[in-house]
Amino acid sequence: MKDEDYLDQILSVPNLFLAQISSNGEKIGFSWKNIHSNMDVFYIDLKNKTLPLALTNTPEYTRMLDFFPKSNSVIVCEDKSSNERERLYKINIDEPNKMIPLTEENPEYFLRWGGIHPNEKWIFYSINYDFAKKVEIEPFWIYRHNLETDERISIAQPKKSSWVDLNINRYGNAAIYSRKDLHPKGSQIWLVDIEGNEDREILNFGDKARVEALWLPDSEKIAFITDSKGKEIQKYYSFGFYDSLKEEIEWIFDDPKMNIETFSVPIIGNHLLIHEIERASVRTTIISLESMKKEIIQLKQGNLIPKFPLSKNEWIGLYYSSQQPIDLVKFNTNDITPSNFTSLINVWDRVKLSKEDFTQAVDFDWNGKDGLPIHGWLYKPKNFNGRTIIYVHGGPSAHSKDAINEQIQYYVQRGFLVLDPNYRGSTGYGYEFEDAIRTLGWGSDEQEDILAGIEALIEKGLASKEKIGITGTSYGGYSSWFAITKAPKRLVAASVPICGMTDLVIDYETTRPDLKPLSEQMLGGSPTEVPEIYFERSPINYIQNIKGSLLIVQGIQDPNVTTKNVEAVKEKLCEYEINYDLLEFEDEGHGIVRRSNQKVLFKRIADFFETYL
Repeated sequence: MKDEDYLDQILSVPNLFLAQISSNGEKIGFSWKNIHSNMDVFYIDLKNKTLPLALTNTPEYTRMLDFFPKSNSVIVCEDKSSNERERLYKINIDEPNKMIPLTEENPEYFLRWGGIHPNEKWIFYSINYDFAKKVEIEPFWIYRHNLETDERISIAQPKKSSWVDLNINRYGNAAIYSRKDLHPKGSQIWLVDIEGNEDREILNFGDKARVEALWLPDSEKIAFITDSKGKEIQKYYSFGFYDSLKEEIEWIFDDPKMNIETFSVPIIGNHLLIHEIERASVRTTIISLESMKKEIIQLKQGNLIPKFPLSKNEWIGLYYSSQQPIDLVKFNTNDITPSNFTSLINVWDRVKLSKEDFTQAVDFDWNGKDGLPIHGWLYKPKNFNGRTIIYVHGGPSAHSKDAINEQIQYYVQRGFLVLDPNYRGSTGYGYEFEDAIRTLGWGSDEQEDILAGIEALIEKGLASKEKIGITGTSYGGYSSWFAITKAPKRLVAASVPICGMTDLVIDYETTRPDLKPLSEQMLGGSPTEVPEIYFERSPINYIQNIKGSLLIVQGIQDPNVTTKNVEAVKEKLCEYEINYDLLEFEDEGHGIVRRSNQKVLFKRIADFFETYL
């Protein structure tokens, strides 16, 4: 198959996100990428057994958020030009593509979704805006928005900026949300009544302790995880219930051997899902809240994530691997054999490639410089061209999965060996591994893990010096800058940072307000508090060390890692007379997501590495 034909086909493989079920259990809405030109919202009718029907068809990044309680409408958000200034719309199921605006177009604020009240008149979200003063602010306040009158009332006002997780209970009388008022590393859970008359802290296990919480179906108890029970920070998450009426805690799981990553509460039924991840593979425990009976769901190969119950043993879940497009399937908990799954979206009917056309992700292990075991995914091409690409995921608190990555699959088709490392700081390997990046912060041990992975490839005879390139988006872009400026022995001969931080001071000053606490957490304070750390960990201060080839990629609309990073580094590159290529996308933000742009980008990167490696 010709490379260009393969690129067209791999960029047509559907990628499913954010599946939600209606409260009557009859419809499922989800975001689907690569069906239209960008991402759009689709739904299926379980009762009438329909195939996916499009609710939107826009050139923008349009996502499914929630069903209205009566199950006849949905709320979606549209990220115009990828600048993350999202707008909310209502769409009636029987009127697809008719997007009814609920909030301002291209607003002066960033919005975090919260939920819909049972009366269908109110929606809840957090935004960094003061409507009384008509000014953008740093903290994200909680708003109740009346859809009939358009009145917006702030019911909670956190003091400091952070990403706010907001959750309304099923009764619609109270909400819980996260705050970071005490320390950038820690978080607390607050409870606010819907009228905004009472706003109080309910879960606080210490200034630096982390806690996440969701309402249980009874609307009185709250499920939560925390890395502290009030004494000192643990090396694992404990799981408990908080009774909002009795103000009492009941500990359910307190086991250091459990790698609890997160949890979820299906909107229908009476269940709790505990998600553990080992070596970046998912294991879910389904708990019946009536009997507390537990069922463990885990595949030997690939991943199956339960989402919604249909009956006692029937569930709907997501099934995927590096050779299996994300599928929405019906399965029986007594038999989780993939061949017995029932696809609800017939995903393979939309894929022109066969399973054999996807390269399988295989385990690759090595040790960091301090002996810490590191794991990643290795993709071996059928016809090796002698060159290797290190693909670094963003986050850094995220992980690369055993799932189809269009970019990696295309590189392998072009003949590249690809290593996708899950360096320390990645999720998917337990609390202690994820927390290890905070020991010295960004730009330290986790970067050494990536370089150690390169050396392991060379030692095993899988890769050759002067034939290794690196790329990645966001924190992967930062890592690509790090490797080309600070890697010893010319381990990396070419680098393609995509939307990557260059100057951490500039990045702190120009990024979204809710991301500043992350920089403070990872670097030990703000630029004024620890200027030496920000200087040492900023690749821009080591530009003079660049010996290899460089291609810089940036989305012009990026509010996360802004173009100020590129402007600053271009001056330094000019100062040291270092040649570089630059590829900018006017209609992209933090990451290149439009299919037409990805086609340009992936081919340009592969050609670049073929030329300079």
